[in-house]
Amino acid sequence: MLKKNRTKEPGGELRNQFGATLKELAETDDRIMILDADLGGASFFLRFKESHPDRFIDTGICEANMFGVAAGLSLRGYTPFVHTMSAFVTRRALDQLYISCAYQKNTINIFGSDPGFCSGFDGGSHSCFEDLAVMRTIPGAIVCDPCDQVQLDWMVRECASRRDGAIHYIRAYRKNVREVYEPGTVFGIGKGQVLVPGSDVLLIGSGYLMSDALDAAESLKEKGISVEVVDPVTVKPFDEELIRREAQGKKLVVTYENHSVINGIGSAVADVLARHGAGVPLLKIGVNDVFGQVGTVDLLKIEFKLTSNDAVNAILAALSK
Repeated sequence: MLKKNRTKEPGGELRNQFGATLKELAETDDRIMILDADLGGASFFLRFKESHPDRFIDTGICEANMFGVAAGLSLRGYTPFVHTMSAFVTRRALDQLYISCAYQKNTINIFGSDPGFCSGFDGGSHSCFEDLAVMRTIPGAIVCDPCDQVQLDWMVRECASRRDGAIHYIRAYRKNVREVYEPGTVFGIGKGQVLVPGSDVLLIGSGYLMSDALDAAESLKEKGISVEVVDPVTVKPFDEELIRREAQGKKLVVTYENHSVINGIGSAVADVLARHGAGVPLLKIGVNDVFGQVGTVDLLKIEFKLTSNDAVNAILAALSK
């Protein structure tokens, strides 16, 4: 359920929510183990180490080895939660993630922090515009892009409850985001949500940019354009039926994501529209085949033309054609 009286002020930090949820779950589930790649100070996990020192492993800056350790823990019946930056999950440790974890059918829960331009001052080497593209191709994977604390809390609990022999990937900014959902909102794997109904444009947002998607819809409403905003909730499995149904009768379908326009949510939607012959134009708003840069998150959002104003202008231009 969309949060009532949504303000421009940010809510709490996502890393704190991630860690607090795991700490709560660990009180009643002694199978939960935390692995971190020398980033405990940048996450909640040093505090988890204080309360559960025997269930925290810092592997150092050895991400590939960390996934091997996680695979071993899964084989022994534990529920491993692994954290490193999204760039290192999907580039540096991909072979171990694919073979030791996914191929061997080990259940591994992954927090890939600071995806897309959220890497900020860590720069181009830490920017990750391709993680959805990589993770979507791994058989059986569950891929999530939460937009606020409420959704993240649910995703962590859902992943912790599963022993399905699959990898569960949650990508999220570590710091403050604006609240989107009311506390207690119920979600489902592979089940998207309509946040705002509309008749002219279908706008599919996710993750860090969902709040901007809602702002863009409000701005376009003032211009007489009715925009429906949809959250896919999980990028994989993807709610194809929802997209197919809500695209009917629209003038334009738009995807808006903190990811490359290549093989992200835009491509998932394109597959649906092509498969079902929807005949509706698709506009993909995302990062356009470039590397990352150094800067504040707000500055990088401007640099990559991903502000809500950029989205409004792109949608208006597409509609004018």
